[in-house]
Amino acid sequence: MVHEHRVLTTPQIARLAFTSQRSAQRRLRVLHHHAVLDSFRPLTQHGSSPEHYTLGPTGVSVIAAHAGCEPAALGWRPTTTGRIAYSPSLGHDIGVNELLTHLAAPTPNATHGHLTVWLSERSCARRWDDMIRPDAYAHWHTPTTTDADHPSLLPFFLEYDTGSQPLPRVEAKLAGYANFTTSTNTRPALLIHTRTASRDRALRHRLTQPAHDLGLCVATSSADFTTHTPWGPWWAPLHPAAPRTTLTGLTTHWPDLTPATIDPTDADTALTLPTSPRPPTTPDGR
Repeated sequence: MVHEHRVLTTPQIARLAFTSQRSAQRRLRVLHHHAVLDSFRPLTQHGSSPEHYTLGPTGVSVIAAHAGCEPAALGWRPTTTGRIAYSPSLGHDIGVNELLTHLAAPTPNATHGHLTVWLSERSCARRWDDMIRPDAYAHWHTPTTTDADHPSLLPFFLEYDTGSQPLPRVEAKLAGYANFTTSTNTRPALLIHTRTASRDRALRHRLTQPAHDLGLCVATSSADFTTHTPWGPWWAPLHPAAPRTTLTGLTTHWPDLTPATIDPTDADTALTLPTSPRPPTTPDGR
C-alpha cells in the first residue's frame, strides 16, 4: 500500500492494517529500524503532524524481488523520501489518502458498505492518462441486508479539490470524463471533494449545467462534512439535483452506473496490477 500510494501517515496505516494506533506504531518502528520504511514529519504552523511513511531501501528490494524486477523499476531513488516530503502536492496526496483510508477501514457498523477497489492517481494515469487523470478510482460496495436485496456498487472517480485551481480549469476536466464514458462504454460516477463548504457551493454553481449537458453523474461534498465518516449523507448530486445522501444512496440515485474496466491486460506487470484497498489479514489478526 505504501508503494501504491507513495506516502501514508501512521493513523492511515493503523486504519488499514492494525487494530489500534499503538500496535501500528510499534510495528512501524520495527519496519523503520530495518529500513523497510522511511519516514518524515512535516513542519506545521500549529501543533504537530503525524509521522509520514514512504518506502525504504529494504522495502523497495522486497517488492522488486517479489515482482521479479530490479529496484530501479519501482522508480525509487535514495532521494525519494525527501522529494515527497518537500513536494507541493504533499498536502493534496495526504488528503486523498485520508479520505479513502476512512472508506477502506473496517468500522463497527460494517453494514453501511466498504471499499473493494482503490486505484491510486499513478495507477489511474497508467491506465487512462490519454483521457483523464483522477486522484483515485474506487468501488464502494454495499452488502445485502435481506435475501431480496442485491449488493449495490458505486464505481467512482475522485477529484480531490484543494481550491488551488480556478473554476474554469475544474470545469474543463468534465469533457475528459464524458469522453471516457463514451470511449469505454462504462459509466462511473465522479465525486468531487472540496476543503470548504464555500468552495463546494462555488463548484456546484459552476458545474451543474455542464455536467447535465455532458450526461455525467457528479456529486460534491467537502471536508466540512466528511471528516471521519465520508460514507455518510454528505454527497449532493448535481444532476438530477437531490438533497445530500450517502455513498450507498448515490447508487439508488444513479441506477445505471457501471464500473470502469480494470481487468489485467498484456501491458500489466506485477507492479501495475490493482492492489486490494487493505492488506490481507494475518493469523494474529494484524
